[in-house]
Amino acid sequence: VKEFILLGLSENQGMQKIFFVMFLFFYIIILAGNLLIVITVISSQRLNSPMYFFLCYLSFVDICYSSVTAPKMIADFLVENKTISFMGCIAQLFGVHFFGCTEIFILTVMAYDRYVAICRPLHYTTIMTRRVCGQMVISSWVGGFLHSIVQTLLTTQLPFCGPNKIDHYFCDVHPLLQLACTNTYAVGVIVVANSGMITLSCFFILVMSYLVILLSLKSQTLEGRYKALSTCGSHITVVILFFGPCTFIYIRPSSHLSEDKSVAVFYTVITPMLNPLIYTLRNGEMKSAMRKLWSGKVG
Repeated sequence: VKEFILLGLSENQGMQKIFFVMFLFFYIIILAGNLLIVITVISSQRLNSPMYFFLCYLSFVDICYSSVTAPKMIADFLVENKTISFMGCIAQLFGVHFFGCTEIFILTVMAYDRYVAICRPLHYTTIMTRRVCGQMVISSWVGGFLHSIVQTLLTTQLPFCGPNKIDHYFCDVHPLLQLACTNTYAVGVIVVANSGMITLSCFFILVMSYLVILLSLKSQTLEGRYKALSTCGSHITVVILFFGPCTFIYIRPSSHLSEDKSVAVFYTVITPMLNPLIYTLRNGEMKSAMRKLWSGKVG
């Protein structure tokens, strides 16, 4: 097989035109919103805490993550022959897992940061130094790379000799396993174990962090509780939006690809689009830094 045919979200011509306009609008919001956060954090001297350092990287990963799938999906809505080369397909598979897994690790690091800030405030500056934060981000990238390389190598070793229609809008492990001309049970188990182990272990760390935070809030003042909950609230919202669909797709052997591709829209397009809104609308510091930065630029 030299190329694959992506069936996309819908084969209905009318729906494809609607989807083109809708997802193009979503992608523009993803780029604009996340770039705005990156530029604001880099430019503002006030936003120099670890929370904003991690948020800057999360926004950068969101831009990369959605850019792996969204431009191809949007372009395919306008063409009849939705083909992708074998190497292009493997590159897309690698990119989706690399940036997706990196995002999972950065969200986990952000939860740890909130735990230290709220539960150990006196030690916060000594624990979360710039060097430690940098090491955490580098570890997230390395972890994402190692996970992705395992998924990609397992898939490239499979023989593809006949069917080449992928019932999805991007190349992912489960749809490709269904096209392989061999028994893929063992590979499928390794793929699910690899993805499942990372997703569940990170989700467990996130849940434990927030349980400890909630328990520690009993001793805080009313104002302290409100501030802690408003900071954590935006993070918990993002975690649910991202981990929910990811868990549904990757923690079980896939049998209903039409369901999977609809759910995949949430973590490849919807979550990267909502992240800037969730983090800025609930954050007074970020809003004020944005106003100062852009009013200065306009002035």
